[in-house]
Amino acid sequence: MDTGLKGKTVLITGASRNIGAVAVQAFAREGANLAICTSSKMDRLNAVAKEARALGVKVVAEQCDVADGASVNRFVGKAMAELGTVHVAINNAVDRGAEGGFLAVTDEVWESSFRVNLGGPRNVCRAVLPAMMKQKWGRIINISGVDPFLGGSVTKGMAKLGIIGFSRGMAREFAEHEITVNCIGPGTIDVERDSFQKPKGLKDQQPIRRLGTPEEVASLMVYLASDNAGYITGQAYLMNGGLYFH
Repeated sequence: MDTGLKGKTVLITGASRNIGAVAVQAFAREGANLAICTSSKMDRLNAVAKEARALGVKVVAEQCDVADGASVNRFVGKAMAELGTVHVAINNAVDRGAEGGFLAVTDEVWESSFRVNLGGPRNVCRAVLPAMMKQKWGRIINISGVDPFLGGSVTKGMAKLGIIGFSRGMAREFAEHEITVNCIGPGTIDVERDSFQKPKGLKDQQPIRRLGTPEEVASLMVYLASDNAGYITGQAYLMNGGLYFH
């Protein structure tokens, strides 16, 4: 299936590991050029970029704090200068620190969750939308989760449900410019985690009794970014092995 992504530019935040890193390689195999970033150390992101370049595509790899609008503008500005434009933006960077009971969550953790999980996509979208509107083509993919539907962490649940509302509002507003906005809500995915984030038996509660893979999430990203998904917008796809139906 021809995705139409060859030669297009795909921007992915939070690209140094897990779903983000796998998505980089998936888009590189489609022939897309890449603008990728991380808020952490650059060694892992540089390794991801090296693998993608080996597939024959151009890659801009930068450190960027998506919660900081100025940092996002610098990153997107460099991507535009070196790659010409941005066709696809995948807001994969998330703040996973908002775990624990409501009364135990500090103001700092609460605010960080909203700055990254909601403010990050806002900053990225504000930076890339003018180019997408000008070229009359764009794909925006945001990341939600299963917490809002299972009564998970209050802080994460609010932010993750908020990103669905954000995506649907954006989808309606920018559809006239041939820009689609969709959301993916991964469930229990087999990724590298900090110890306190390890899943606790969720896969035993779902019809498909295994962990999902980053490759499965990346394949949906590629489809939603492709020419084949031009009539899909404002949707939230829950990838959770049937743990929750929405």
